[in-house]
Amino acid sequence: MAKLQLGTALCRKFRPHMFMILVQICYTILYFITEASFKHGLKPYVYVTYRHLVGTVFMFPFAYFLERAQRPKLTLVLFLEISFLSLLGVGLPMNMYFMSLKYTSPTFVASTVNIIVPLTFVIAVVMRLESLNHRHPRGIAKFSGTLISLSGVMTMALFKGPIVKQLWRPLIKIEASQTDDENHEKWVLGSILMVASCFIWSFWYIMQALTLKRYPAQLSLTTWMSAIGTLQSTVFAIIVERERTAWRIGFDIDLWSIIYGGVVISGFVIFIQLWCTEEKGPVFVTIFGPLTTIMVAFLAYFILGETLYSGSIIGAAFVVIGLYLLLWGKEGDGEEAVGVKPEETHPSYSSSEQIEIDRQKALSA
Repeated sequence: MAKLQLGTALCRKFRPHMFMILVQICYTILYFITEASFKHGLKPYVYVTYRHLVGTVFMFPFAYFLERAQRPKLTLVLFLEISFLSLLGVGLPMNMYFMSLKYTSPTFVASTVNIIVPLTFVIAVVMRLESLNHRHPRGIAKFSGTLISLSGVMTMALFKGPIVKQLWRPLIKIEASQTDDENHEKWVLGSILMVASCFIWSFWYIMQALTLKRYPAQLSLTTWMSAIGTLQSTVFAIIVERERTAWRIGFDIDLWSIIYGGVVISGFVIFIQLWCTEEKGPVFVTIFGPLTTIMVAFLAYFILGETLYSGSIIGAAFVVIGLYLLLWGKEGDGEEAVGVKPEETHPSYSSSEQIEIDRQKALSA
């Protein structure tokens, strides 16, 4: 009986840890199932359109019933603001993000997306929404962490380096369908698209904080952005892809990747992240982010036999180290803000830790 009680207590204590590890596993699967569907022939912009349609249908009842009391009236001005917010958070960066995944690799994308936090921090400092004390150890950590993360991304994008030799025969071998020159051109294009999407998302986080003050209903706002993003992606996809066959989805990997992204990521993952944030706080949630990078790199190299370059390993290491330095520096902001009344600040929107949570929600949208 005592052992059973001890086991129950341990499960309750480490339940948030297990949930966050499960969240990172879900994100890891997302990278590979979408890459598989792209290799199967699914167009990234068609995927984004269908996925957000599924996500909107799935999230609508939760947003409608759970936030009925706190959802403010939607005016025309607020609707236009949410539409622009959707363009910055869904329409543009999502299409660029998944196009980059098609042109590069899951390892590169999972590593590069971590720079959204330092990029947003830089923009916030320029706009005087964040403080930076270069004489304080935590201020130095913020500055150095930002530089290290950005240098890591530049390393991954511009320096491939030697190919890491396979230690054993992979379980599933991915065969390259392009020549070296074609691969290089697509890698450069994919790198540009990925970095550009991170910049757009960084501006989106700043604007999202302002919009949430006027529309403080997160589930409803996410649903609105997903619905409007579906329309925006549809217009873009129709302009780019006019072949009707591109919109036909069979009972195959394409369908499963869309359902997985719309239901598991947009629904289950968002709920778990919000629950863990309430239980343990934003810092706890953000420290698990780089775990996805590690799992994606491990599976891509050891299981799928993906070509791994030394530049990607070095760059990813710099990105993760810089991210943790920045988060450590940001963790002290609450200690420095002694004397400020709770209602005068909003920790959910002012900290870079919450930016990482919002970044994951954006990928989940």
